[in-house]
Amino acid sequence: MLLAPANFVNSNFLHVNRMSMGCARGALNAATRRFQPGNTASWEFSAFSQNGEDGIIEELLSRLKVQTRYFVEIGAADGLENNTAYLAFVKKYSGVMVEGDPLKSRHAKRVLWAMNHGVHYLHAFVEPAKIGIILDRCRTRTPDFFSLDIDGMDFHVAQALFAADFRPRVVCVEYNSAYGPKAALTVPYQNSFGYGDRRSGLYYGVSLGGWQLFFARLGYEFVTVESNGVNAFFVDPVHVDLDVTGLVRIDFAENCAHQYVHPGGWTEQWPLISGLPLVSVD
Repeated sequence: MLLAPANFVNSNFLHVNRMSMGCARGALNAATRRFQPGNTASWEFSAFSQNGEDGIIEELLSRLKVQTRYFVEIGAADGLENNTAYLAFVKKYSGVMVEGDPLKSRHAKRVLWAMNHGVHYLHAFVEPAKIGIILDRCRTRTPDFFSLDIDGMDFHVAQALFAADFRPRVVCVEYNSAYGPKAALTVPYQNSFGYGDRRSGLYYGVSLGGWQLFFARLGYEFVTVESNGVNAFFVDPVHVDLDVTGLVRIDFAENCAHQYVHPGGWTEQWPLISGLPLVSVD
């Protein structure tokens, strides 16, 4: 009889333990929140997401008129702490997770292979010229949900995907609160962009105003940001039964991790990166 290597068994045990903890955390958070249909902050709960994204995603998907039960996430980490693990392991959605870090990818493939054969995990450093690698793996170009969080060339990757007729119904994208609530800015395209400016860790990604302008031009509606100031949510009104004008929502929130390193909010953070190369989203 062949025995699995000890490190493989230990790794799988840790993943199963983390999965159990995530499910328990999600159940507790969902049960204790004071849910209000018209207040987006009350939708939040975390099972596997870093912040309250799981609850917002679940609420928005529940409002879909027709469901594909399919997702795409770029920046999926180790497959357990991201915006689609709840869909994959609790809701049993199918989909594609993409991650550029080789170590995280190896861990994730073990978990996904055992827990949900409908999820394909792709190890790839995503660049605009290579989005075909992702689209070729997708069962549909109109998934219920899409998440993008790669701490860098997010805007340029999104441009390439949506130009290729990619049309998710609910979208979650990371924004950089250090640019402030109104500016429409992003970092210019660079090959192999590393996370952040070494001096501040604030130089990356897209402003909230940049995402709002980008998605508005595609016919999407802005829903909210989550309370820790990391992600923004958009919906295709053709497919989602939601009156965004009637919502009590968070229009802008400061990134909690930024605040820890650079207290004072975006007005104190912006001068640290304002002299670095930035381009307008237009």
